[in-house]
Amino acid sequence: MQHINRKSAPQVVKGRVQKKNNLNPSIDYYDAPLPGMVLVDRKRPGEGYKHVLNKSDIYQFLELLPDWKNLAVGLNAVVLAPGEWSSDGYHTPGVVHICAWEEGLWREMTGDHYRAHQDIFERLGIIGEETCDEYVLCKFDESAVRGYQLLHILLHELGHHHDLMTTRSQKRASRGEKYAEEYARMYEASIWQQYQKAFRL
Repeated sequence: MQHINRKSAPQVVKGRVQKKNNLNPSIDYYDAPLPGMVLVDRKRPGEGYKHVLNKSDIYQFLELLPDWKNLAVGLNAVVLAPGEWSSDGYHTPGVVHICAWEEGLWREMTGDHYRAHQDIFERLGIIGEETCDEYVLCKFDESAVRGYQLLHILLHELGHHHDLMTTRSQKRASRGEKYAEEYARMYEASIWQQYQKAFRL
């Protein structure tokens, strides 16, 4: 085991010894609902990734959703999660996650995935260039990443939450990816104009 020297003595500020430990317990939004609020939490993005979204982007976007009060029922948190090579976001009961984006912003994806989302990519001004191996290089900038993560990834994961909350048991999102994708598509089209105004596109 490698030992790391850490500062252990409490700091003194203006003659007063500061408390060494954080005595306020951390909020566990995976375990219990938070009365009257949906928390937005930000984790470290991880090596090679960055968070394009910030907490205020999430709060501002959620205000655009026409039935947000109903959708917020049972939702404890939206988490800006570490980047993952194989995932843009994911849902666990009560919590939706949006994964950090690649630092270089541009992304190569399969032609099938690009074509399935081409309408939103074009709406956000994302240029796609086909490569010789049937992949498409998408030239995102930060504004396009923000739009894609809010208008598609977040809405998709909220679709899983809606699925969970509208099933009888409320224990699992039973209608799967197709339901979440259709939910995202319905919303992204209906709030596009409000999004443009709110985020000054």
